[in-house]
Amino acid sequence: MIGRLARPALLMLALAGCSVPQWMPLIGEKPTKDEPPKAAPATSAVPVRLNTVSNTPTPDDRVTDRVLAIVNNDAITLSELQEAIAVYRYENRDRANENSDQLIQQFLTRMIDSRLQVQEAEREKIVIEETEIDEELADRIKKMNLKNREEFEAALKAQGIPMAAVRKRVADELRRGRIVSRKVRLRISVTEEEVSQYLEANRAKLETGLSYHAAHILIVPETGPEDAAWENARIRADLLRTELQQGGNFAELAKQYSRDASARDGGDLGTLKRGELAQDIETQILSLSPGQISVPYRSALGYHVFRLESKETLEGEGLGRVKAQIREILFREKFDTRLDAWLKEIKQRAVIDVRLDGQL
Repeated sequence: MIGRLARPALLMLALAGCSVPQWMPLIGEKPTKDEPPKAAPATSAVPVRLNTVSNTPTPDDRVTDRVLAIVNNDAITLSELQEAIAVYRYENRDRANENSDQLIQQFLTRMIDSRLQVQEAEREKIVIEETEIDEELADRIKKMNLKNREEFEAALKAQGIPMAAVRKRVADELRRGRIVSRKVRLRISVTEEEVSQYLEANRAKLETGLSYHAAHILIVPETGPEDAAWENARIRADLLRTELQQGGNFAELAKQYSRDASARDGGDLGTLKRGELAQDIETQILSLSPGQISVPYRSALGYHVFRLESKETLEGEGLGRVKAQIREILFREKFDTRLDAWLKEIKQRAVIDVRLDGQL
């Protein structure tokens, strides 16, 4: 098993730690599904001082890991940047044409943001217990389908990755989650009034995501003079509607008389999202109440008799679900804004020296 583990897969665990999307309202909780970390645009541009020193390497540069940035006396090295980008490229192998220079700048900015957050957590004296690190590691070892901790440590050793480095990265990610929660998440609230205002301003757009369930019978004109054929089809559709209103079995009548492909399913059109059918047809269906039979509606194909089985609305349970989605949208917007403001604040009082000269 160990021999088959790819280095990028180990790096994914060793470098990504326990990162979760920063906007999540319940930051720090275990995710509900296993999703690999995705690179996102940097929260904000780095207000840095570019180094104008000659590109000629110093003696130390030749024998030690190259320093790309210093964040309050804390160095970010070339190997750290390369490892982070290697993990991202491994996870996004189908996007091989991404511009390397843009990735370098993006990841360096994100690493500076992350380092500042960890430093703030240390200043706030946020302590991560060893048991918390153990729990996080156990969770990630399980996701890698390794048998136990010993197999994981052996795999790391085979790749030259120190266990202490992995534990430090996990601890830093946990610290970062705690400080972001303290400085950003816990200072955000979304009021019921804000949710209602968003709902009214975006009602039409929100309704397009609702579904409905319908059935229909299609009566087509028979051969013969056109006017007479269409009139005959209308009469048959009217008689059919009357029979349905008197308790006739919709599915059986659809199988017997409908000339639509849905006839074999008793006229059942299934669950549809708004916008899937032609607008005029959908308008006829959605004008009905659940269980109601429509008057015959003429289209280019013939006369349609619809029955609405059910439909989601912005009321009751449907309204509750939509409001929960709105609350999350508004929370995310406020979170992103406050996080960006907080990062700008801590950057203003930080000393950040970027030594990236484009020759990596």
